[in-house]
Amino acid sequence: MHRPVIEVTRVRNPFQQEAVTRDGDGVPRYADVPATLLDLLRAQVDARPDAEAVVELGGDRLTYAQLWERAARVAGGLRAGGVRRGDRVAVRYPAGTSWVLAFWGTVMAGGVAVAVNTRSAPPEVEFVLGDAGVTVDLSAGTPLPDGDPYVTRDLVATDVAAFFYTSGTTGRPKGVPTTHEAFVTNAENMIRCFGLPRDAGPALRTLISVPLFHVTGCNSQLLVAAYVGGAAVIMPTLGLPELARALATERISFMVTVPAVYSLLLRHPAFADADVSGVRTVAYGGAPIAPSLVRSLRKAFPGASLVNGYGMTETAALITALPDQDTEEHADSVGYAAPSVDLGVVPIGADPNVGELVVRGANVTTGYWDRPEATAETVVDGWLHTGDIVRVDDAGRVHIIDRSKDIIIRGGENVSSVEVEAALLSAPGVADAAVLAVPDDVMGEKVGAVLVADGEPIDVDAVIAHCRDLLADFKVPQYATVVTEALPRNAGGKLLKNQLRRQVRWGAPLR
Repeated sequence: MHRPVIEVTRVRNPFQQEAVTRDGDGVPRYADVPATLLDLLRAQVDARPDAEAVVELGGDRLTYAQLWERAARVAGGLRAGGVRRGDRVAVRYPAGTSWVLAFWGTVMAGGVAVAVNTRSAPPEVEFVLGDAGVTVDLSAGTPLPDGDPYVTRDLVATDVAAFFYTSGTTGRPKGVPTTHEAFVTNAENMIRCFGLPRDAGPALRTLISVPLFHVTGCNSQLLVAAYVGGAAVIMPTLGLPELARALATERISFMVTVPAVYSLLLRHPAFADADVSGVRTVAYGGAPIAPSLVRSLRKAFPGASLVNGYGMTETAALITALPDQDTEEHADSVGYAAPSVDLGVVPIGADPNVGELVVRGANVTTGYWDRPEATAETVVDGWLHTGDIVRVDDAGRVHIIDRSKDIIIRGGENVSSVEVEAALLSAPGVADAAVLAVPDDVMGEKVGAVLVADGEPIDVDAVIAHCRDLLADFKVPQYATVVTEALPRNAGGKLLKNQLRRQVRWGAPLR
């Protein structure tokens, strides 16, 4: 029997709910937004064909007309190669115009863009390609398809436009089908929650320093820029001097990145002379933020509003946002529900305001790709269970107090502890292993490994080298400690990580 959901009040919610309707199941939806991503993009192509749409630092610049024309040729090439409605196309280019053209071209062809983490190790990539049933793999070194222009004409809001993959408690990535409506809903929520001008046009220029295979980079920046006719300025690789310089040279008005990057940027010599006069919105999320960093950001960007956003791959990005007026006094909060998102709490004790956060809305996935059991566990009675344990205050602000899924958030990157534990357990000499988050002032959290030897001394360097062959670099443990006693487990064999956290003392980080 499922525990009841206690819905979070909107009495003091500051975000506008105009034109939010409810369907027959009570799910909130927008009544006046574009039906599909192609409708969204075509509106800007017609309104401002010569305005910049996409800029790759050190690479191509595309106007809206050029973006449409070149993406249509990619679509034509995909169709000529056999791609049909609903076929999955992997997008594995580095961040830049090729990635964008592959994404839009796949959508125009009627296919489903599968955003693959370019930092993944080969076994991880192969799993995703196989799991998604990819028919075309567009990756670095592979030219963009080219053919006669083609644009699918009969897409609808409920069609799936893309898969993004996320790691869960099992450690195996899960595909999240994301519909056109989910993408468009997130863009509208971003406009309302982040105070972005709806008629900004070319004045909105967002600097994308996070990966495009993440929902933050794609959904909350690239597509938001397209929604208002602005420009998405993409950094192929993150470099702090380049980031500081681009603020002025690219006339950036809207920034989004993780607290770790802001912390490093503010301390970098290149930022001392950076021209930030055009920056109007400084947004952050993906990891806890220190109140001192919030104050530093306000001082460093005096003309900007600060906004904290919280979301998931399963929700096409934004769930909640903390507006500028709350960012200092309530720095530990991720904010209020987005306008078209319902929040609820499934209490874990007597306090009805403390428990697991659940969400529903048109931006929320109805289930995982080909994972009926995971879907049944996560989506219950129309509510998606986030796995985050929260406290909701009297104003309706959400405060995350624990992560029931044991996900480590390292500088905005999600790391499944179970996945890392599996890699450790496959290393020579390791009899048992546990992975814990190690608090870090810059990255928020880093990955720590507790190792139990199988009788002979453990070669920690060899174990870490083994992990590097199996895991993306950000998942490889940066701390390790070897213990001689058995790891604490309950009668069912589950690791008692809270007890282990109290026992472990971390030494210096690994080189």
